[in-house]
Amino acid sequence: MMFRIDNLQVHYGLSHVIQGVSLEARPGEVIGIFGRNGVGKTTLMKAIAGWVKPSGGEISLDGARLDGLEPDGVCRHGVGFVPEDRRIFPGLSVEENLKLGLMQRPGRSRAEQNAEIERIYQRMPRLAERRRQAGTTLSGGEQQMLAMARVMIGHPRLALIDEPSEGLAPMIVADIFAIIEEMKTRGAIVLLVEQNVAGALNVSDRFYAIERGAVVLTGDARSEADRARLMDAIAV
Repeated sequence: MMFRIDNLQVHYGLSHVIQGVSLEARPGEVIGIFGRNGVGKTTLMKAIAGWVKPSGGEISLDGARLDGLEPDGVCRHGVGFVPEDRRIFPGLSVEENLKLGLMQRPGRSRAEQNAEIERIYQRMPRLAERRRQAGTTLSGGEQQMLAMARVMIGHPRLALIDEPSEGLAPMIVADIFAIIEEMKTRGAIVLLVEQNVAGALNVSDRFYAIERGAVVLTGDARSEADRARLMDAIAV
């Protein structure tokens, strides 16, 4: 399986936000996507997820074209998205939010679905304690854990995770990065946008730096020399 973006273009009106981005990733890879605020990182994630329509280029997963699909069509190809604002569904409990995540992989029996939910509760006991509570009444850290769990429960082939640690306590941040590692171990491809560059590099295999909607640097996340070049590239 291969995830590939080739010469992606995205416009907001006359504004050319994504300008020819190309990248690729394989199963079991975490790809860090870095850059200063406003350079197009979130737009890139939304374009992959089908929330924003590209104006050119191609996005494909295992040879299947994703560009041009609606978000539900992208999801059916095994793509899970944790957006920056988490998108916890109002009026739904923690458990009901989790059940929506199960829709990423239809065809499982009720018993299999219940087993998946119980595995999440064992991994995240705080969510188990609040299973009947409205998801939007959770703390910020708990909502982020729920958003991560909602994607994780569907066993995505490709997970898009946008700024998961923003504003959260260090203990919760460490748990979120541990979940990303678990997704990687399962063989998922993870694209991670994160302002906590040091923490993100520790779970990433490779990285792309973006400036003004274009890739300006790629590198090995484990290479000290490449890390130094990244910090220079994204310094304010």
